[in-house]
Amino acid sequence: MLRLTQAPNLAMATLWADALEVEGIASSVQRQYLVGVAGELPPDQCLPEVWIHHATQEAAARKLLYDLQNVPQHRWQCGCGELIEGGFEQCWSCSAWMPR
Repeated sequence: MLRLTQAPNLAMATLWADALEVEGIASSVQRQYLVGVAGELPPDQCLPEVWIHHATQEAAARKLLYDLQNVPQHRWQCGCGELIEGGFEQCWSCSAWMPR
């Protein structure tokens, strides 16, 4: 097994591990219950970690993790006049999709 990364919280660690599993990369979340001892142990040692089971899949796992952490941000003007920013591909006002 190989430690891929530490996550800021259990929810993110679980989402990342699930995304890896969907891509066929066996993974697991470790240290998921250590948040309760933060203070007794250094806080940075209590963060959840994502581990992959096969070191041969490290490159693919790191690329997927990078893609998950760096979602492209868009800025576009909808036909209804709304300026849409961020990762949104649909207008909140009129429900139109971002033009391709």
